[in-house]
Amino acid sequence: MRLRVLLDTHSLGLRLLGGEDELDRTVRGVMTTDLRDPSRYLSGGELVLTGLAWRREPEDSEPFVRILAAAGVAGLAAGEAELGSVPDDLIEACARHRLPLFSVVEDVSFASITEHVVRQVSSERAGDLAAVVDRHRRLMTSAGGGPEVVLDLLGSDLDLRAWVLSPTGRQIAGSTLADAGPELSGELAARLAGEHLAAARTGRRGPHRVTLGGATFSLFPIRQEGRDLRQTVLSDWLLAVEADAGEWPTERLDLLHGVTQLIAVERDRRDAARTVRRRLAQEVLELVQAGAPPAEIAARLRVAAPVLLPGLGTAPHWQLVVARVEWEDGDVPGGPVAQSLLEEMLVDPGAAGPEHSDRIAVAHTGDEAVALVPLPVPDESGDSAATGLHAAELLRLVQEPLSRGLDDDGRLTVGVSAAVHSAEGLRGALEEARHARRVAAARNGRVCAAGHEELASHVLLLPFVPDDVRRAFTARLLDPLREYDRKHRAELIPTLEAFLDCDGSWTRCATRLHLHVNTLRYRVGRIEQLTGRDLARLEDKLDFFLALRMS
Repeated sequence: MRLRVLLDTHSLGLRLLGGEDELDRTVRGVMTTDLRDPSRYLSGGELVLTGLAWRREPEDSEPFVRILAAAGVAGLAAGEAELGSVPDDLIEACARHRLPLFSVVEDVSFASITEHVVRQVSSERAGDLAAVVDRHRRLMTSAGGGPEVVLDLLGSDLDLRAWVLSPTGRQIAGSTLADAGPELSGELAARLAGEHLAAARTGRRGPHRVTLGGATFSLFPIRQEGRDLRQTVLSDWLLAVEADAGEWPTERLDLLHGVTQLIAVERDRRDAARTVRRRLAQEVLELVQAGAPPAEIAARLRVAAPVLLPGLGTAPHWQLVVARVEWEDGDVPGGPVAQSLLEEMLVDPGAAGPEHSDRIAVAHTGDEAVALVPLPVPDESGDSAATGLHAAELLRLVQEPLSRGLDDDGRLTVGVSAAVHSAEGLRGALEEARHARRVAAARNGRVCAAGHEELASHVLLLPFVPDDVRRAFTARLLDPLREYDRKHRAELIPTLEAFLDCDGSWTRCATRLHLHVNTLRYRVGRIEQLTGRDLARLEDKLDFFLALRMS
């Protein structure tokens, strides 16, 4: 398909701003990005769609356009929604690099353009699945459309049973046809998700084929393009098709990849709907961490409650959940990944579809994400405890598949607070959830969780330990280190505190202390030698943690 054809399609709302002599370029695909440097995700021939969020000042346009031109993209289409019009500096940069530039009117979505390009490119290569894509486009944009529509069409037109699954195996969508066959069991869905995550971490292009329960499945990633694989693999949906794609012709494979792009458009639309909830959570979290007056926090919660619980007449109770994702090399920020995971993990596992996450607000800072989870107010019988979140249950649902996605270089730790019924309790709930997460981090495993109930045996009881017991306990563990620090200025105590605070991560701890990893290993070895303890053991880590807290 050539650029000229897109320009002639009036329903797409494209207006040519420059590059009339280049309209015979061939479009081989489409990509939406707001990255300043999307080069690693470009292979040439794409129509690039951008909302201009990358442009902070006029000087940003030249390097962005230079990167696109060097990658050999077919053209650039800029939305007018962000700035009201396409800025002159972008027009001039495109003219210098002979890159065709279009503007997209505000009432035309990038999803419509993406669907049109995918459909046109696909229809040139095959007929059967192109018809599915075309029918899906029309139904998806009508009232009531969604992933179920395309799954029904895959079943009715191509006799394919398929499901859209979350990274933990929760069913996002399945066929609604009466003759669709038996439902996919929760256990099998979780195993499929685990197989997908393990295969995706190898970097191999899907589909990934796997045989489970006597049936062969082909797993297609529904990927958020433009980011490091570790930022997306734990939050990507997947399309599981009960068939061996290895037996398919190339045309059908290409077109099924096109179907995943259409479902990705729907995923992006639903993710965008979370923006308001994320912003509310961020505002509440900032107020709580800054020690704002409870009245100010309560006012913000009164704003948040109707958004999170539409139609609820009374203010809810709240729980806080803290999650942290850490990678061994420390290059990829874990906060956004933890945010996406919490939005997935905190959905009722018995509820199909993603809409149930509409009642969860998650913010992130650094490697940490914090979820503000509303709970129904207890009824007259006082029965609301059953609706609360429990760390053990969360762990049971996600541990197996996510452990495979984290592979051997990542870790997820989660802490859950008790329920609080007012703004005054939120700061304590946040600290409680963070303490619980640290307890989880002291355990072995790629995915660990702890709840507020587990704090009663140590953190919450520390103030009640007799002074002489506290002094004896801390002296036995810390006095040898203090004496060594006094004589040699070795900073073993600060090193121990940082090592525990970094949950035993050598890379993060060395970075925090501005040390070489080998120097850190020497210090930790000296700590173990002086105290006779092993910082690889959970019990010894907890003893040091408590000693530092009581000192």
